[in-house]
Amino acid sequence: MSETGPTIAAVVIDARARRRAVAAATIGNALEWYDFIVYSFFAAIIGKLFFPGADPAFQLLLGLATFGVGFFMRPFGAVVLGIYGDRKGRRASLTLTISLMVLGIAVITFAPTYAAIGISAPILIVIGRLIQGFSAGGEFAGATAFLSEYALAGRRGFYVSWQQSSQFMASLLGALVGVVLTRNLSPESMADWGWRVPFALGLLIGPIGIYIRNRLAETPAFLANRGRLSRSPIGEALRDYWRPILGGFGMVIFGTVSTYVLVLFLPTYASRQFALPQSNALAASAAMSALLVVLCLVAGFVTDRIGRKPLLLAASIGMVILVYPLLAFFAAAPSIGRLLIIEAVFAVLIAAFTGPAPAMMAELVPTRVRNTALAISYNFAVAIFGGFGQFIVVWLIQTTGDVLAPAYYVLGAAIIGTIAVALLPDRTGAPLD
Repeated sequence: MSETGPTIAAVVIDARARRRAVAAATIGNALEWYDFIVYSFFAAIIGKLFFPGADPAFQLLLGLATFGVGFFMRPFGAVVLGIYGDRKGRRASLTLTISLMVLGIAVITFAPTYAAIGISAPILIVIGRLIQGFSAGGEFAGATAFLSEYALAGRRGFYVSWQQSSQFMASLLGALVGVVLTRNLSPESMADWGWRVPFALGLLIGPIGIYIRNRLAETPAFLANRGRLSRSPIGEALRDYWRPILGGFGMVIFGTVSTYVLVLFLPTYASRQFALPQSNALAASAAMSALLVVLCLVAGFVTDRIGRKPLLLAASIGMVILVYPLLAFFAAAPSIGRLLIIEAVFAVLIAAFTGPAPAMMAELVPTRVRNTALAISYNFAVAIFGGFGQFIVVWLIQTTGDVLAPAYYVLGAAIIGTIAVALLPDRTGAPLD
């Protein structure tokens, strides 16, 4: 044991303990994201109940804007929770983020509607979203750092891909709950109490998620660096690792835009623009999420053997080429069959990029500032380009009259992602600093 702390070899734990820790982090991550994601599926109902008005389109815009307002807090959460994770440890950061998320969920679950308390109702919804946004600001970085530092060097892509896979598990669960509710409840029951059910189920995050994360062991890499903690993680990260942070920013732009537009917003898009039944659109989204859960893991596994860059570049370039033709194919003759076809292709491209991307980002920065650097790259990109992505495409459709407006937004993000990956080094399998 050195004067600055134990070596990584001295704190490496057995394989079974590693798998248990990774599984616990993944389950907590899925629970954390469930309620954050499920809001997007019920944005139209929430807009009607909390932002009453004569124009349904305007209500939807306000509901989506409230979804996006939580992203204003993402950068603040990134800075505070990123530094906290680099100073106090990955376990402490992950436990704090999930505790805060529970508070935000509770506010939304029990908020009275506008008809009951007037202007206080939308204020409560906004407060709940802000708390959720602050919490989510630390989740991606904490889970990614935790998984990358527990993983074996030659399997880091696969281990870290569970982070993204677990997000799609949350999307799948949210979509399934939405399908069950919309198929079994009348519109009146949905507006009265049904929309609260998904959020109430999310309160299981409290006793389950916090218990799981409190039982996690700290990562070997963090323990080995405990005596070399950065005095100013954010200052060091921005000064010495601005290139990886900027490259990660570009990668996340593509990942978050494609996810929030092509996965989360697609059910609303299909039902409102093309009059497909909402329950069927949600079922198609659930099928897409299920596919993404598996494909993200496959993509992470593949990049451990061929490197991160080849697959990431293939995915982003593929999206540049295919996003407009696929949405045009659907718009020409809208149907559930065509929706399933384009979602399957999108799922392959999104998984091939978002599955291994976090591992590549984690490998480019050292342990002492990894949590902070990842949090900055991810959350500033998500706040700017992801949170209001759905709002932007709805606004574009309404102002231009072009139902293919979502394709332009995703196309631009895919070009940015391609450039970012091309300019970054590939450290697949290299030891973490």
